[in-house]
Amino acid sequence: MDATSRSFSLAFSVFLVALVVVSATDNEHQSEKSSSEKMLTKVIGIQGTILCKTASQLIPIKDAIARITCEAVDKKGYKTAPFSKLSSPANAKGYYFVTLSPAELKQGWRITECKVFLEKSPVKSCNVPTDVNNGKTGATLPSPRLLKTMNLYSIPAFVYTPKS
Repeated sequence: MDATSRSFSLAFSVFLVALVVVSATDNEHQSEKSSSEKMLTKVIGIQGTILCKTASQLIPIKDAIARITCEAVDKKGYKTAPFSKLSSPANAKGYYFVTLSPAELKQGWRITECKVFLEKSPVKSCNVPTDVNNGKTGATLPSPRLLKTMNLYSIPAFVYTPKS
């Protein structure tokens, strides 16, 4: 092998090694990007209160439930059928909380829009839903509060009234 061939061979070998190193670094960045993208697709937390309006009083409804209905697109960008999830029963102050985790979605799905609705009041004397803060028609999610582990959405208070 002459000097020119050896130089070419050495240069080609250096090129291949550099290519492998760049490729490995790229794969590391891809996996870092994938994990950071997964972190960006955080758990969604939705909170609010459910109240009963009687005369001039607003009374929290313990065990009231809200429903979250979301639309998503699949990995090809097609709209999926809407899906719903119920909140846990509200506490004594009427506070409810629900989470939606990316793990609950089919792989490749991305949530595009969610609305929150009144679902159920356990108080028979105060179970007529109103559209205060879009409780009947569905409240869209406002800008979230970005926390380390979730995007937290706070919905204005929903209201039931007694039967008219």
